[in-house]
Amino acid sequence: MRAVIFDEFGARPEVRDVPDPVAPPGSAVIRVEATGLCRSDWHGWQGHDPDIRPPHVPGHEFAGVVSAVGAGVRGWRVGDRVTAPFVCACGRCPACLAGDQQVCERQTQPGFTHWGSFAEYVAVHDAEVNLVRLPDDLDYPAAAALGCRFATAFRAVVGQGRVAAGEWVAVHGCGG
Repeated sequence: MRAVIFDEFGARPEVRDVPDPVAPPGSAVIRVEATGLCRSDWHGWQGHDPDIRPPHVPGHEFAGVVSAVGAGVRGWRVGDRVTAPFVCACGRCPACLAGDQQVCERQTQPGFTHWGSFAEYVAVHDAEVNLVRLPDDLDYPAAAALGCRFATAFRAVVGQGRVAAGEWVAVHGCGG
């Protein structure tokens, strides 16, 4: 696949052919239809994140289509339109079991703990916990522009808060 990759922190990234990701058990591979650029990507490229080991493909704000699912993945199939949160949770640790996936003890992050979405394909670990279905009327560039803010908020409002249609939500604070 084609990907943006850097071989050293701060070095000029290049577009090159690299191996396609695979979908290990519990994971999915997403064909990237659109990807966003976040300040976090810059920090990773500069070497500010201890999880990144060059050579590396950055990118974590993406939208696309499931192209493969690993063994044991339920609820997702090839062709589903998806995105994922910035913090991909394991779904099994005490924090996840308490509904606090954003502080998962074994979190992964495309573009940080493994190669990201500045590529034709990106792997998402623990797919059942981390994939977020996109509505048909939301195009891929818009979903990628929402980036990690959308999936993180969706998980909080729908998954944790269990807000239903017709209910109101007030959000206090700043940020995405």
